[in-house]
Amino acid sequence: MRIDIITAFPDTFNSVFRQSITSRAQTKGLVKIAVDDRPFGGGPGMVLMIEPIYKVVESIKKGSASVYFLSPQGKLFNQKRAEEMAKKTNIILICGHYEGVDERVIKALKAKELSIGDYVLSGGEIAAMVVTDTLVRLVPGVLGDKESLSCESFSKKRPILDYPNYTRPRQFKNFTVPKILLEGNHQEIQKWRDQQALSKTKKNRPDLLNKKPTT
Repeated sequence: MRIDIITAFPDTFNSVFRQSITSRAQTKGLVKIAVDDRPFGGGPGMVLMIEPIYKVVESIKKGSASVYFLSPQGKLFNQKRAEEMAKKTNIILICGHYEGVDERVIKALKAKELSIGDYVLSGGEIAAMVVTDTLVRLVPGVLGDKESLSCESFSKKRPILDYPNYTRPRQFKNFTVPKILLEGNHQEIQKWRDQQALSKTKKNRPDLLNKKPTT
């Protein structure tokens, strides 16, 4: 997969994409992330111009590349949408800033508007990081264990929240690791984890329980 990000602030992405899973995915050659460093647009309150953005996209666009504009007016980005996008080989993300972009950019490039939530950010850079990180995890070979994806929160197979996790020490101040996790009965441990995950989902995200798992 290749992900191109068009932004007026390319340095914003340096530290994020050089860390953890995203960094390893690039090192392995499974993902290529390119952040365009040609500035465009104006100062505070300005709308980013159509001509520079259009030229940049056209110069890097490969075949049937999908173009997305990060915008609060866009369709909500979630795990299901991420799984659909992860099937594509080339994605271009356009980061709006200031007052957004010339509306003709969206029409001329047939860009799909995408939002990561109902709140306002200073620009699309943080949203692009969220989208990129989510997509990279879904690329085959990026995560060592294929099953780990199907068991994560919001996955098709298990659309509920994760169960509580614990590590050493067994006791910290007045907080202890649940006894069942120390007994070695894997069947009972899995049952406990399922119950905990369901309880947490009912409390924090009951809407997820209406979604049927798929194979």
